[in-house]
Amino acid sequence: MIYQPPAGARDLLPLEVAQKCWINDRLQQIFGQWGYQRIVTSTLEKLDTLMAGGAIEHSTVIQLQDRSEGTLGLRPELTASIARAAVTRMNDNNFPQRLCYRANIFRNPTPSDRHGRQLEFYQAGVELLFSGGILADAEIILLLADCFHQLGVEEWHLIIGEAGLTRNLLSPFPKTIRKQVRACLANLDRIAIEELDLSPELRERALFIFDLRGKPADVLQKVASLDLDESGQEIVNKLKSLSELLEASSSNSLPIILDLSLLQTIDYYTGIIFKAISYKDDRWHLLGQGGRYDRLLAMYHPQGQTFPGIGFSLNVEDLHSCLLPTSKLPQQTPASDWLVIAKTPESEAAALICAKNLRAAENLVRVEIDLGGRSPEEIREYARSCRIKSLAWVEADGNATVEKL
Repeated sequence: MIYQPPAGARDLLPLEVAQKCWINDRLQQIFGQWGYQRIVTSTLEKLDTLMAGGAIEHSTVIQLQDRSEGTLGLRPELTASIARAAVTRMNDNNFPQRLCYRANIFRNPTPSDRHGRQLEFYQAGVELLFSGGILADAEIILLLADCFHQLGVEEWHLIIGEAGLTRNLLSPFPKTIRKQVRACLANLDRIAIEELDLSPELRERALFIFDLRGKPADVLQKVASLDLDESGQEIVNKLKSLSELLEASSSNSLPIILDLSLLQTIDYYTGIIFKAISYKDDRWHLLGQGGRYDRLLAMYHPQGQTFPGIGFSLNVEDLHSCLLPTSKLPQQTPASDWLVIAKTPESEAAALICAKNLRAAENLVRVEIDLGGRSPEEIREYARSCRIKSLAWVEADGNATVEKL
């Protein structure tokens, strides 16, 4: 029998670990530059917690049965867990709360999952809680762009939608069919829209919404031609202000596409929503996504008090795939700096002490002990193959001869 990981899981070998750590470490550094503090939440959550926000489809949660706690689930994302922690333990702190994370998540695959049967994923992201408004929206988008810039991701695009405005545009549709129209928009299914049982006017409106994508100024000009109510017009004005703020505060033009057909199949976000994508190796990569969710935190507050929130998650696997053909990722695992060799069995204790002293003398120095059984030439060949530059040959009295390769 050949033992393998379960279907949907995989092992990460040292080089891939080093490359993904490089991505994660830089993301955490960038998050810190923007004032975000790392939070670590539980891998396990009560199923009710994961379901409370309505953001997670029940079928995607890998469930575990616990007799005392009821049904538990492995977290399929981090926002719900962070929202729970924030409103139950942090909402008396000074506002706003800037939180960041790096963690693994778990999801049951669906038939349409582009990752196939993969169960475990790695994400890094931020949540900006207890603060609403255009400036907070701009901060999140500019932070996302800064992540891609500092990582060296090329040819990416940010697709931005507005959940509130799209809902407003869908308000003329009867409730009995509105959900179907939403699903068609979320899945970019133009043919399905044309086949829906709609009046000519409503079909024309649905197709109009479907095609509302392009440069922000052009899309907003098209929307302005509609007879919007006061709420819709207010959202359009905020989108204009956000677009102008982003343009004025960014040194380079951001690759933004405004797409008012951008929707999730579930009613989760309340304001701007966005996806960052890149085309590499003949396929699209979803680098990250996020948006504003001003009703979510109330689900976890003991008194149901509402607080604003916005954030994004980055998909480390897709970032890794996009950066892999470049020279930005580490191409080798870190080499040890020293190999310490006991020349005789009587000098083994002295070799261990020598290695300890070398580790203490320098910060982050990597020191290996030779474990015996090899000739001096075999030891040197091993050191060369592992890119170890310094050898210390230790005598029983503690004296060491240093050899540079």
